[in-house]
Amino acid sequence: MSAPISFFAELQRRHVYKVGAMYAVAGWLLVQVVTQVLPIFDVSALIQRLIVLAIVAGFPLALVLAWLFDITPHGIVRTDSLVAALPRPALALQRHGTERRLNYAFAVLLLLALGYFVAERTVLKSGQAAASNNDKSIAVLPFENLSDDKDNAYFADGIQDEILTRLAKIGALKVISRTSTQQYAAKPGNLTEIARALGVANLLEGSVQKIGNGVHINVQLIRAASDEHLWAESYNRKLDDVFAVEGEVAQTVADALQATLSPAEQEAVTMRPTANLEAYAALQRGRAIESSTYSFDEERKALDEYEEALRLDPQFALAWAYASMTGSFLHFNGIDVPQSRSEAILQAADRAQSLQPQLGEAWLAQGYYRYRVLRDLNGALQAFESAHRSLPNSPQVLSAIERVERRLGHWDQAVAHKRQALELDPRNVQVMLESSNELYAYLRRFDDARAVLQQALAIAPGNTTAICELAQIEQLDGRLERAAQVLAQLPADPTQLDLLICSAPLTQLLYQRNYASAIAQLEGYMPAQD
Repeated sequence: MSAPISFFAELQRRHVYKVGAMYAVAGWLLVQVVTQVLPIFDVSALIQRLIVLAIVAGFPLALVLAWLFDITPHGIVRTDSLVAALPRPALALQRHGTERRLNYAFAVLLLLALGYFVAERTVLKSGQAAASNNDKSIAVLPFENLSDDKDNAYFADGIQDEILTRLAKIGALKVISRTSTQQYAAKPGNLTEIARALGVANLLEGSVQKIGNGVHINVQLIRAASDEHLWAESYNRKLDDVFAVEGEVAQTVADALQATLSPAEQEAVTMRPTANLEAYAALQRGRAIESSTYSFDEERKALDEYEEALRLDPQFALAWAYASMTGSFLHFNGIDVPQSRSEAILQAADRAQSLQPQLGEAWLAQGYYRYRVLRDLNGALQAFESAHRSLPNSPQVLSAIERVERRLGHWDQAVAHKRQALELDPRNVQVMLESSNELYAYLRRFDDARAVLQQALAIAPGNTTAICELAQIEQLDGRLERAAQVLAQLPADPTQLDLLICSAPLTQLLYQRNYASAIAQLEGYMPAQD
């Protein structure tokens, strides 16, 4: 009579230990897949938790099944039945075969786990860092104007713009430019789609109601993938306290996204730009004009608003900076008004910097003075780089750096900075057109140019400038038939287009050596003679 087998020896004989170890390794691998892969497909956090709980709950079940059953060449059978059916030598041989198969399976699982562990520490590390950075990405959507007086819409825009501006001064965040966010309506529909189009994980939306000398502001921070409200708050304040609200919102959003602020960023986020609300309103009107239109007449109107802000508050550093930048733009394009003369541009830039030496916009104004007035490229680049340190999320600063680098022949750096500008302003068609026409075309990187122009046309179908540039790229690449197909999207009469902006139809005729039609087209641009 054989000696009784201890309980622990029986666990080993029935492979319970080995099955438990295998389940632990396989379960760990499955949990990694669930937590790393399912979020990419927008699977909710609740479903992910349920899957993980099911994996954990399956562990004791696996141990029970290992005790009760054995794997044989004929399938899975009850262990007790196997013991009763086979003589001892055959049973020992059967168990040896089962143990060998389990060893192979365990070795494969260990290799998979080791491979994942190595990849997670090396290859996936950069991807996890990028995901962590994306968690700190945000777009501030247009705020809804709930005021009875619809003329106060600019006030709601100003609240949104000021909160966005304060957030954009935080280097640990990725903040999308207002040029891209203003294309969406207040309270838009599919937040997940909007976040994907803008390349962010979080959205801030809100509403503003101005009643007499008071203002009611609602804001909420939303995690787009799960539609989870991370934070929401309502504020009822007097108008003269609105700057404190904007700073408080920006600070709270930064805290919710776990962004660490430097002392300089902390000061920039909470600073009051001016104590004069009328001066602030004039500044916002000027900025609204510049962001919505592009013409010299409108630029002059914006400059008048900045001058009004300075009349109301001569200590308003931000208004001095914008007055200098708009004046330098007019100067660069030959528009002569008192504020666009070199002395006035320099005086405004210096005044802004003397009032607030660390103000990013003041450095930007200094850079534009050197670039547009003095044509001092190296000096402009230094000033723009200083502006970038204070305005890390400004596509305007990045584009300014790119322009100077391009003129200095630093093409690789210029391309990198333009791409960064597009990441922060992903729906700005003008930036895309500049990328194609001023960078990729010169570098003969035609595929890159096509890609960015197709992206522009997806955002703005029928944009004539994008169509003309795409045709020019095809012409430069020697694909005249494809260029003709692109040009077919333009008006039938090419003289309806500005020849300085869109010369592609004329160029096509010249490349095709159709000189008679080219001459006729040029004559169409000439004024009729009496």
